[in-house]
Amino acid sequence: MITGSEGLSLIKRFEGLYLESYLCPAKVWTIGYGHTKGVVKGQKITEEEAEDFLKKDLAAAEKTVNSLNVQLTQNQFDALVSFVFNLGSGNFLSSTLCKKVKKDPNDPTIRNEFGRWVNSKGKKLPGLVKRRQEESELYFS
Repeated sequence: MITGSEGLSLIKRFEGLYLESYLCPAKVWTIGYGHTKGVVKGQKITEEEAEDFLKKDLAAAEKTVNSLNVQLTQNQFDALVSFVFNLGSGNFLSSTLCKKVKKDPNDPTIRNEFGRWVNSKGKKLPGLVKRRQEESELYFS
């Protein structure tokens, strides 16, 4: 599967578009729509470059979710891609969320698992609380 319009919209809305690099709350240099690989202080890009970074980053997140080999709806897939895009494959693959999705993608307790991932550097971030809530809502819609 690939990310649908709902997932893409959610990711873009929460990541925002930044054409100049910035230090995110996790103290990682970031640019475009949440792109971090190889980003340095003072870096500038165009909107087209931001879209290219997004496509590559999405492909990696999609690969991770597809590797689960479970039957997902488009909304379930999109919600998980957003989660992986934001937190990384390693965090997702070792999470209880992932284990529950693999066991039963329709398990209602999955909703609570999204909400466990709202901290950065030990601090609860309102933006992550909102993102996890919307990912959970998308997953179960």
